[in-house]
Amino acid sequence: MKIAIINGPNLNLLGKREPGIYGNESFEDYFVKLKALYPSVALTYFQSNSEGGLIDHLHEIGFSYDGIVFNAGGYTHTSVAIRDAIAAIKTPVVEMHISNIHAREEFRHTSMIAAACVGSICGLGMKGYALGIAYFI
Repeated sequence: MKIAIINGPNLNLLGKREPGIYGNESFEDYFVKLKALYPSVALTYFQSNSEGGLIDHLHEIGFSYDGIVFNAGGYTHTSVAIRDAIAAIKTPVVEMHISNIHAREEFRHTSMIAAACVGSICGLGMKGYALGIAYFI
């Protein structure tokens, strides 16, 4: 089974960025734990601060993976293009957010990508990524 984790803008700063919201752990450190937790799954990780980079990666893997756990970051609330890319691929996508987007600023309450995803996880911290992987298993 092949599952991809894709993180969008500013998530390269996990562990440094607003630790009260996002925690103190880098995603790279957490990814090592995920791989140990799911040794039978071929996990890959990709991060980009660029909308086009995220779309290109969705297109690249979206017909050959069993699942994608996708934290689109701020693009969740603004990108019709990413929503369309998710809808265009065969691989199912779980929308993921570390924080509870519904308990934050009002502009974060609307997800442009949710309707194109098989489900959404938010507000459970980094553990949400493991839950997304478990869904596909």
